[in-house]
Amino acid sequence: MIGVFDSGYGGLTILRQIRQVLPQYDYMYLGDNARAPYGTRSFSVIYEYTLQAVRYLEAQGCSLIILACNTASAKALRSIQQRDIDPAKVRVLGVIRPTAEAAPMRTRTGHIGVLATPGTVSSESYVLELQHQNPDLVVTQQACPMWVPLIEAGEHKHEGADYFVEKYITMLLAQDPKIDTIILGCTHYPLLLPKIQEAVAGMGIDIMAQGEIVALSLQDYLQRHTDIAQRLAPKQEGMGSVCYLTTESAEKFAGSASVFLSEPIEAQHIEW
Repeated sequence: MIGVFDSGYGGLTILRQIRQVLPQYDYMYLGDNARAPYGTRSFSVIYEYTLQAVRYLEAQGCSLIILACNTASAKALRSIQQRDIDPAKVRVLGVIRPTAEAAPMRTRTGHIGVLATPGTVSSESYVLELQHQNPDLVVTQQACPMWVPLIEAGEHKHEGADYFVEKYITMLLAQDPKIDTIILGCTHYPLLLPKIQEAVAGMGIDIMAQGEIVALSLQDYLQRHTDIAQRLAPKQEGMGSVCYLTTESAEKFAGSASVFLSEPIEAQHIEW
């Protein structure tokens, strides 16, 4: 079984794309909604919360876990991989590296912008990963502290969100007008994609959402690691199952998750 973890709902955009590319596996989604958002929390707290989720998913039988949260990927992934897991039993992957690997192939000017939570921006994980791919890339970041609260409050489609979308994009482009590729460095942000695209209309800017990128990267990973793919027990025919877990109210999660998945679901409440 593949585990997918996020601090809230944003990872559902990743799960949706992964299931489209790899429908034959069983999935377990865990949202730590009771303690969301992670974006403004300290390194030590994010690490503690993320490790707790990884331990839980591993105990439920997940032998591959995706941290579908940029903040957790930025601030906890490396430590967990290096000192907290046995790779012979479980693998933990993030969303930043596959995104950083794809971005250099899409920019024409070599100037890339990153819109993300304050936690992801302060970690500079995207800067490091992108410049590891190509040291000549110019990477500019902009924190968007209001975007996740707007999305989780269901306000992202309303006119009031326009101000904050335009505000952060304007701030990013003011730092570097040569940016031609913008990474949405938070899995919540695809829900703002229509407004983001409208804000950059006519500028020739490529907007990179992570769902399809991460899904195709995972597909490639499993093709290269056939032992792990077989351990996940793929279905020979039809689609695998998916189980939704939340640390918040199951009813509230199911209602909000339907916005991200465009379909009704059932969820279960868990306690640590």
